Amino acid sequence: MADDEAVTEDALRLAEALVFASATPVSARQLAQVLPEGTEPEAVLAVLRGRYAGRGVELAEVAGGVQFRTAADLGPRLRKVVQVPRRLPRAAMETLAIVAYHQPVTRGDIEDIRGAALAQATLDALLEAGLIAPRGRRETPGRPTLWGTTPAFLAQFGLNDVRDLPRRDDLLVDPPSAGAGFDAPPPD
Repeated sequence: MADDEAVTEDALRLAEALVFASATPVSARQLAQVLPEGTEPEAVLAVLRGRYAGRGVELAEVAGGVQFRTAADLGPRLRKVVQVPRRLPRAAMETLAIVAYHQPVTRGDIEDIRGAALAQATLDALLEAGLIAPRGRRETPGRPTLWGTTPAFLAQFGLNDVRDLPRRDDLLVDPPSAGAGFDAPPPD
């Protein structure tokens, strides 16, 4: 393999150690800072990705970088022994979806879209989980806080960028057509 020959074992070991030790996704720029001069981080990542492909741990692209993740097919089997983080309440998930699709948004915007008041505890839960963060203030009376998602949100949902979210149109379910599911004889 040509890429394998161009990348030294030392560079691969450094990259592997950095990705393993980092609590957040590692960008190619961060990787370039530790690699020997003249080594292309993208080439190192390509070889590393190839070495881990099909293994129990794979190199995944998330939140603008790479991170080791459990292979997708093994996740359900590991849930028996690995404690799954507590799920967010429905109001928090609704709020998070609104922030993700409409960011930056104010608390008032969220309440208007949801059609219900937003409890401070809901915002606090999302802040504590590191899924949202303040993104400045709107230049209107009262200067309300603008909220947006964080790199932790991207990593949690396996996204590289918020543009990777499913389009809202893709999430809408087509209404069933009249007579769907019925086998009626053809007209004479």
